[in-house]
Amino acid sequence: MSLTLRIDGERWRGHLRSVADAHPGLVPVVKGNGYGFGRPALARRTQWIGTDTIAVGTYTEVPSVFSRYDGDVLVMSPWRPFLPEVRDGSAYDPRIIHTVGRLEDIAELARSQPGARVVIEGLTSMERHGLDRHSLSEAAKLLGRLQLEGFSLHLPMAGDNLDEAEGWIAAQQASQLDTNTVYLSHLTDSELTTLRERRPDVTIRPRIGTDLWLGDRRALRVRASVLDVHEVRRGERVGYRQRAMPRDGHLLVVSGGTAHGVGLEAPTSATSVRQRATSFAKGGLEAAGLALSPFTVAGKQRWFAEPPHMQESMLLLPSSVTPPHVGDDIAVDVRFTITTFDRVEID
Repeated sequence: MSLTLRIDGERWRGHLRSVADAHPGLVPVVKGNGYGFGRPALARRTQWIGTDTIAVGTYTEVPSVFSRYDGDVLVMSPWRPFLPEVRDGSAYDPRIIHTVGRLEDIAELARSQPGARVVIEGLTSMERHGLDRHSLSEAAKLLGRLQLEGFSLHLPMAGDNLDEAEGWIAAQQASQLDTNTVYLSHLTDSELTTLRERRPDVTIRPRIGTDLWLGDRRALRVRASVLDVHEVRRGERVGYRQRAMPRDGHLLVVSGGTAHGVGLEAPTSATSVRQRATSFAKGGLEAAGLALSPFTVAGKQRWFAEPPHMQESMLLLPSSVTPPHVGDDIAVDVRFTITTFDRVEID
């Protein structure tokens, strides 16, 4: 009874090596659920790749990678004086690099922890964290005895980011921030190549997560166990919510539910008319009690019989399709960044 991630080890390792070779200064991102693999597992794999720095999302994630990785750890969320790890002092291991993006935070960190290692973050068009361009020179004056490791830019995932990155680097170099190292997120390979060509005096350190760990999906297969198969008739009521079945067929009970991340959705990222129309159509079907599952049987995604349970899901298979047997595995299409697997197997 398991939701299992199966990895073609040779292919996956080859992909990791090719990404590392193609991106000098690579900073692997190991955050959240570890892209489905788990943070400790990715930290250990990063040790094998041979990079000197990894990035995590928050201070609470640092302990999980420290035991598997002996390099530096960049915390991408901003340093704040009220964070528990800041208050109890656990944030100040010499291997940790802090991200700071407010003048008052720079001043407080310099006062309370001289010698702490920091990157200064610019407020890009993401409009999330960071200093505006006019504050960079003031930030340089407040650094005091802090150890400046570089300048940080977290760019949007959409659009052409090269011009914005170049503009920020020019602003940083015109300020008094004494660093030639820039940490970047969300530049394409071609944008990184162009930026290196235009700025040979700058050490570019690309932070890469999804394209590194999940960039070769053919190396990754997610499988769910078939736990039970029941014949059902139209109008028969099933499940927690006793929904009436719309047709004759088979009810499949399979591993994988909300505790694994199955059936959970983020707000839509639709931007085109077609994407919005698809989202609207899906919303109408769900309002009518129909939702397409991520489970595939006989080459097609199948409908949920009802919303997924905590650790299992119930699927409706038409009578025209021969059902799998109990103990068989079926394919599942998941969002790795929200999925927790029962087992991770490397061939």
